[in-house]
Amino acid sequence: MKFPLNIILCFLFLIFKLNAQNHTEINISISENINGTIVKPANESKSNLIILIGGSGPTDRNGNQSFARCDVLKKLAHYFSDYGISSFRYDKRIVTQIRNGNIDKNIMFDDFVNDAKSVINFFKKKYKNIVLVGHSQGSLVGLLSINSDVSGFISLAGVGQPIDKVLEYQISKSAPSLLKETKETLKIMKNGNTTENYPISLSSIFNIDIQPFMINWMKYNPSDIISKISIPSLIINGDKDLQVNIEEAELLYRSAKNSELLIVKNMNHVLVEIEGDDLDNAKSYNNPKLGLSKIALNKIIDFILNL
Repeated sequence: MKFPLNIILCFLFLIFKLNAQNHTEINISISENINGTIVKPANESKSNLIILIGGSGPTDRNGNQSFARCDVLKKLAHYFSDYGISSFRYDKRIVTQIRNGNIDKNIMFDDFVNDAKSVINFFKKKYKNIVLVGHSQGSLVGLLSINSDVSGFISLAGVGQPIDKVLEYQISKSAPSLLKETKETLKIMKNGNTTENYPISLSSIFNIDIQPFMINWMKYNPSDIISKISIPSLIINGDKDLQVNIEEAELLYRSAKNSELLIVKNMNHVLVEIEGDDLDNAKSYNNPKLGLSKIALNKIIDFILNL
């Protein structure tokens, strides 16, 4: 019996669509500040849940900001689903506030930590293992959120020093002429005080409205925190990261009690392998079509499945 060509094509399209849809995505509101998406694979085991925690700035659940779309968190979530691993990723509270037009000018770094803890609490009875995956600033947020309900921790491009030391390093490389003023400003803030005496060209970092948040952030030393954690940890960084150098990952690794370290050749801050120069590196921050490093992805899957 022969079938018309259009029926055959529709049948093939249906098969392709079913194969492509190997997971379902459900939007969840945990609180007025926490809105995210859970990805459930078709073969979900109810064993592992990955909680993805985004980096600095107004970062949404996919790992994007208004000026940069790379989909790093979304791509991670979809990759996990291929291995039967569920994940939850969420908008940072500042993103929700921007969308609703009610920005809290008194927001603190600790608010991000409290949000992560709320997410853990929401899912703790639903999954056997909860693994925190923190990207960039999210690495420290994740470290501060770990409790007895968390089985594993993964740091992606996370720093090992307090943020003031990281800023000093970054400015020494990008604007060395401002380093002395920067150190003076950070010293005042480190003592818990705000100041209007800072380099004007660095207002995006030192604006008086931002300083209370920065003061709250810089009181935490990631290396000290990870040294007190006994659960398995995986620390990953790339040697083409323009924002976080590999020494930060090595510092975390040396401080941790129970950790693995992976430095990926040519991988950048958004987990993409770059063969070109710094311009190609920067362009990747706004190209969601680029795939994530297979070396990093395979190591993450191996770590999770062996918890």
